Amino acid sequence: MSLPDSLARLHARAFAPTGRGWSAAEFAYLIDAPHCCLRHETYGFALSRVIAGEAELLTLATDPEHRRQGIAARLLAAVESAAMDMGADRQFLEVAADNPAARALYSAFGYAEIARRAGYYARPGGTPVDALVLSKELTP
Repeated sequence: MSLPDSLARLHARAFAPTGRGWSAAEFAYLIDAPHCCLRHETYGFALSRVIAGEAELLTLATDPEHRRQGIAARLLAAVESAAMDMGADRQFLEVAADNPAARALYSAFGYAEIARRAGYYARPGGTPVDALVLSKELTP
């Protein structure tokens, strides 16, 4: 199985049933881009991009059967380090307001809310959920 296929499969598992998993084609496009950075392990991955000194965490996914084992924390630290190596001094991300585990992780890493996108995430058969835009200064 190709890396984009593996990422797409894991992403779909990680975001089911509340979100749409990204396709293998989407991952292939992103991981081939010169400004994107992928850090991955068997049960998780983080994907970011760095442009003009700013990094954006595009997605962070952990296999649901392997959560609460430090995988997401390792991947977030790795992608932050890579972003700094690529010249970023700040990282942004967005997280669903109804995702307390991810919000706790980002808070523990020093991210702070800077904006809110009302009703940004669609929920199958439910009310859309706000996206919280978080930011953190990256320091070596």
